[in-house]
Formats: sequence, C-alpha cells, structure tokens
Amino acid sequence: MGWNSYNHYACSPNETIVKSNAKALVDLGLDKVGYRYVTIDCGWTIPDRVNGSLTWNETNFPSGFPAIGEYIHGLGLLFGVYEDAGIRSCQTQIEQAGSLYHEAQDAAMFVSWKIDALKYDNCFSDEATGYPNVNYAPSTSPKPRFANMTKALATQKRAVLFQICEWGIDFPALWAPDLGNTWRIGNDIIPAWRAIWRTLNQAVPHSSFAAPGQWPDLDMLEVGNDVLTIPEEQTHFSLWAILKSPLVIGAALNDESTSINKDSLAILSNQDVIGFNQDSLGKSADLKRRWTEEQYEVWSGPLSNGRTVAAVINWADNARELTLNLPDIGLQYAGQVKDIWAERVSKDVKTSYTSTVDPHGVMLLELQDTVAAGLYKSLDFANSNGNTYTFESIYANTTSEQHGIIINFDIASKKTSLKIKSSMNSNVHSISVPASRNSVSSKLTLHAGANNTVHIESSIHIKSIQINSPQGKYYPCRSFKPSGSSKLENCDSGFCKPTGSKLSYLNASNKASTSIQATIPGNSESESTSKYVEIDFTNNDIAFSTSWDLGSNSRNITISVNDERPVRLEVPLSGKHSELFGPGKGWWDTSTLGILVAGWKNGTNVVVIGNDSGDDVVQSYGADFVGLRVFD
Repeated sequence: MGWNSYNHYACSPNETIVKSNAKALVDLGLDKVGYRYVTIDCGWTIPDRVNGSLTWNETNFPSGFPAIGEYIHGLGLLFGVYEDAGIRSCQTQIEQAGSLYHEAQDAAMFVSWKIDALKYDNCFSDEATGYPNVNYAPSTSPKPRFANMTKALATQKRAVLFQICEWGIDFPALWAPDLGNTWRIGNDIIPAWRAIWRTLNQAVPHSSFAAPGQWPDLDMLEVGNDVLTIPEEQTHFSLWAILKSPLVIGAALNDESTSINKDSLAILSNQDVIGFNQDSLGKSADLKRRWTEEQYEVWSGPLSNGRTVAAVINWADNARELTLNLPDIGLQYAGQVKDIWAERVSKDVKTSYTSTVDPHGVMLLELQDTVAAGLYKSLDFANSNGNTYTFESIYANTTSEQHGIIINFDIASKKTSLKIKSSMNSNVHSISVPASRNSVSSKLTLHAGANNTVHIESSIHIKSIQINSPQGKYYPCRSFKPSGSSKLENCDSGFCKPTGSKLSYLNASNKASTSIQATIPGNSESESTSKYVEIDFTNNDIAFSTSWDLGSNSRNITISVNDERPVRLEVPLSGKHSELFGPGKGWWDTSTLGILVAGWKNGTNVVVIGNDSGDDVVQSYGADFVGLRVFD
C-alpha cells in the first residue's frame, strides 16, 4: 500500500510533488491505515548515464535521491523508485536511461539510496526487433530480464519490494512469484470507467495465484483523480481490495493546485475494505456468477476467522435493488452481514440478501457465522406447528425433480414414517424411517430460485435438512454439430478440459447445435421451464494495444433452447499460459460460468451455441466452446 506519482503526474514528477504528497500521506492519516510506500515513477532520470551510473534529473530533483529518500524515511514512510528492464524507460518527452545490461550496477546504486521498493517496467527491451518502446509480441519471454534484476537485488544487503511490470505478456502468474512480490496482470489502467471492466476480466485467471508474499497487481488506483463517480470509485477500490491487488494511490493528495476530495479520501481510508485487502489468509476473491444481460455479477472469497467477503457489481446506468443469493458464494446462512458502503449490519440472514446499489456501484459485504450452502437448520429456517415443519427460503439453482433432500432428526426409537411435499409439487409422498436411524433421503421437486418451501410431517424432532442439486449431465463439444465455418479443434493433452477439444470461430452465422433430453416437473408437453447450465469455454483474446480504447478482455457466447431468444454470457479471460511462448496454451485453458436458460421442454430439446450478439458488441467472434453441463 502506498502512493505513486504516475496516474496523476504521468512521467513528470518533481521533488516538490513527491515531498508534498508524501507529507500528505501522514497529514491525512493514510499512513496509519497502511499506506507507506512513496514511489517516484517514470521521468526522474536523465537520457544518459553519468560515468556509467544512473542519476536523477537535478533540475527536477535538486536535493538528489538520497536526500529525498531520507525525507520520506523521516516521515516514517518507505521509499520506492521506478526503472525499466529495457535500454530506456517507457516513452516520455525525453529519453530516460533503462537498466538492461546494468542490473547489478543499478541494484547497488538503488540500495545505496536506501530504497525500499522497485517498480520494474518492460519498455525498449526486445533487441531482436530493434528495442521498440512497446512490443506486445516480443521475440523472447520477458522473464529472464526480470530474473536478472531479482538476482542483482538478492546480492544486496537490503530488503527491496520488487514489483514486476511486464503487462501480462507471458502470463507472469506462472513465474513472477519466484522472482518478485507483485506482478502486473495487464496493461495500464486508464482514467475511465471502462478500464474497471477490462481489468477485472483480465484478473480472473490470475486470482488463484494470490498468496502471502505474491500478489497480482491490477495497477494503481484512480480513486481521487475525479474521473470516476463516487459509486464507481467504491467499486474500483472494493474489487482491487478483495482481489488482493496492491492498493497504490494514484491521485494528487496535496500539491500547489490540487488536494484530494473528502469523499475519495473516505473511500481510500475505509478500514473494513483495507482489512479485506490485508487479510492474513491472503486469498483472492473469484468471479462466481455473471448476469450479462441483467448487467450485474458476483465476486466472493474467503477471509480469516471463517469470514467471507462478497461483492455484487451493478454495471447498469441506474440505481436498483440487487439480490445476492448466498448459495452462489457457497453459503446458506449468515449470522451477520455487514454492508460496507450502505453502513448497515443485518442479523440472521437466510438464503439471500437484497440492497439498493447505485449506478456502477457495488454491494460489498462481510459475512460472519455462516453455514455452508444446502444446509437448512430447523432453528433458522423452519416453522413448526405440532408435527408439521415448514422450511422456507429454500434455494434451487435449477428447476428439477431430481434435487436430493436429506432429513436429519433425532434417532428414531421405532419404525415410523415422514410425509414430505414442496411448494412446487403438491403431491405428498411418504418416506419410511427404520428404527435407530437419524436421517433419511429422497428426491424433491424445486423451482429455480430462492423462494421454495418444503413441508414435512414428522413425529420425530427434525434438526435440519440438506438440499443437494442434481449432478447434471455433461455434453462435450464433440456432441454438437457445427455449422458454417465453426469447427472442432483438438487440444494438446491436458488442455481444453474435460473434453480435450473445442469448437471455435463461433459467431452470429457459425453455430453448433445438438439435441438434449430434459424432464419438466409434471411432464407437461406444452409447458417450458428454466434449467441451470454450466458452460466450459476458452478465451485468451487479451486487450493489449486495444486496452486504451474499447478492449475488454472478454468475448461473448450465446445459448438458445428450442428457438427461444438466445441468452448472452460475456465471459472473461480463461488463459493461464502465454500464446507467444507456449503456442496455443492460453486458448486451451478452460474456465466455467453458469447461466439460467429458459425454454426447456419435456423430451427432446434443440440447444444452439453461438455468438448471436456478436455484431452488436466489440468482438464478432465468440469464445471457444468446450462443453456444457445441464442440471436437469
């Protein structure tokens, strides 16, 4: 956590700017909540080395870097500098010397200045292509150049936080943890709301690599730069925090013309959110569900002491009520839910939680004293009247007759029976209970959603019920018939899991279809219903040069059943390998997202996969399709 000069001052920092913002960290109390690193980004050095050594621009930094470091340390803060793993640092108005081929010398120089952190960039680095400023397809992996600086720093007798900034070219999550403390997952953030969407889509395959001492870096914060609304800043800060990205302020805290506004300062100072980021467990949140057409999504992850953090993002341009179904994040009940930005605490939360979320805002929740999804304790969920137990707020991910129910009760002293029915099926069926048993199981009909009710008649005291979703049936891409130019491709062993192949080149004209059998509760031939479907896909369409414009790191995939309107799912990146240095691997890494799809009928259903909305969005071609599981 700290402050960096780049987002607000670009490559034009100076001594006055650095000192005034460092002092502001202390004056505003930000150091007390964890912001300690003060990093001078690009623009501090001069074009050429002096006697072979890096040096600072004396016009902009008249006191010199050792003195500036001493000033920062005197405030109780830590001193960070920027350099580059190329022959020059990233493009500025004047050329700036880089560290390529001078790693040992520069590491010794940095330590002589008593630096505490080094942000190490990736420009002007590819010799084979003439050292261009930016090269998103270099001839060799950036890894060895960063490894050289790691080795150089290791020879010094000072701990230096090493921040690897190679823009996600060679999927650094696979190797950067061995070399440094943080790694940039992608290209620079830009001062626009769309950058949040683009960055989160790129963060998805990196999240599982976060751990104490190794952190995916989503780039510096735009909070306080007056380019986002306050709800947008809350979303930005919340997601960076729960994904365990370094929290580095990129705004002007205080200088000759600017000071941070009080609302942004309150966001940056929120100790609950900072606590999520700095949590000792060190595990990132993951994307759990995405409703593309409804414009919201859910992220969640574990915290220490058995707590859970969840974020529901409202991508829509209007304020509205949004509901978090706790089973979507693996929970059924929470003894306490703290709604961070609404500043509200709720007790005894069963199955779902609803709150109004601002346009582009976030519902950020801390859940405590939780119960795992599917377990309904009588004490929390049941009303009893004599021998009748009515369990309410029962959740089902799909409409099906194949949900399993386990009824847990006191040990039966003699043979008896239970009677059970659900709100979706009025038929009562009896379950025999042998003597000395403390549980029985059966099938149960439930409707997709969180408002099912289960009625049980029992002379034995019921402790709880466990509801289990149908296992579903898997349909690999090989069972789909491609049309147009869509085609089936085989992947190398161990990739495109679980099928080893995928359908590619899907768009509005090129599709794939198959027939799938389904059962509708009641077996009505005329009625239709919704089924939960999990789609396995691959997407490695990384926004490098397009990140400054409309690049989104996403692709679409659509599914339709029996000629119903196609449902669109805009999926994030799935690739956990580089396309450049592991050919095809990034496009062979599978990820999964679930979606509720309407139109299913009893018997044979025609299911079509494509990208029907492709012409209306950035990407005309969809994600590649590996297979799907239908929860029937």
